Amino acid sequence: MAKPNYSFAKRQRDLAKEQKKEEKLQRKKAAADEEAGALNPDADGEVTSDEPETPKDPAE
Repeated sequence: MAKPNYSFAKRQRDLAKEQKKEEKLQRKKAAADEEAGALNPDADGEVTSDEPETPKDPAE
C-alpha cells in the first residue's frame, strides 16, 4: 500500500486557498470600481448627454 504524500496535499490546499483569496480580492475591486463609476460617471467630472449642444443666441 502506498503512503500518502501529505506535503503534496498541503501544497494543493494552500494553492486553492490563495486562488480563492485572489478571486475574492478581484471581486471586491470590481465592485468598488462599479461603485466609483456610479458616483462619478465621467473621469473629468462632467456629465455627458446624448443631446448635442446648442449654441447660445448672442441676441439674448
